[in-house]
Amino acid sequence: MPSFAYYIVGSIALLSVAVYFLQEFFIFKPEKLKPGFLFKYDIPFRELNFDIAPGIRINGLHFHRDKPKGLILYFHGNTRSIKGWAKYSRDFYRYGYDVILVDYRGFGKSTGPRNEKEMLQDMQFVYEALAKQYSEQHLIVYGRSLGSGFAAKLASDNQPRYLILDSPYYNFTKVIERFLPFLPIRMVLRYQLRTDRWIVKVRCPIYILHGTRDRLIPIRHSERLQKLNPKRTTLIRILGGRHNNLPDFPEYHNFVRDILKE
Repeated sequence: MPSFAYYIVGSIALLSVAVYFLQEFFIFKPEKLKPGFLFKYDIPFRELNFDIAPGIRINGLHFHRDKPKGLILYFHGNTRSIKGWAKYSRDFYRYGYDVILVDYRGFGKSTGPRNEKEMLQDMQFVYEALAKQYSEQHLIVYGRSLGSGFAAKLASDNQPRYLILDSPYYNFTKVIERFLPFLPIRMVLRYQLRTDRWIVKVRCPIYILHGTRDRLIPIRHSERLQKLNPKRTTLIRILGGRHNNLPDFPEYHNFVRDILKE
């Protein structure tokens, strides 16, 4: 084998090892909050804590109404914390719904080491706790970007009223392969988040919102997801929308309104 071939193979192997051990630094961009941090908003809310196990706590915010029509359980993207994502609760709160946002392990005030299996179990724990307070027929699961995988998994294992996916990925491997096509991503990626496997098991109506100019997660991801469960899935294309600006479009809010008023 020519020397340059050894160099290429060695470089790929070295980069693969680096990706395996350092991937969390690229996937997750959390904002960490001190335990005593005080949230402040101008609509009624309470802080929630879900104690999963010793040393593992999932922190959340509950924006509540006196007589809610139901509950939106919101899973955010891979950046910041619920402190910043909470502003999006207004998109649902104004239609008479309670809204709960939770932080993943290592985000905000949530604690515990991250891995896919246990993070998914955390969200199931949260869902089961909330299902004791709200009938599943009044519980809507909403997943934004990274959170779309968590939302799809919950909807596949439970029976919420609706599943709403905002700029979702077909599976996480497909996202990473776009940027590192020369690496054996399936072998080194520890976060697979197989939305494609979970969505076929979802039994409730599914709404997917995706911008047509999304360059981070192209709309073809949503088009492929729709084909996996076509009878239950409605794909809503936001013309000109990118990955992080769908709420800037009146069409987005109109569709959210129509979904929640059904």
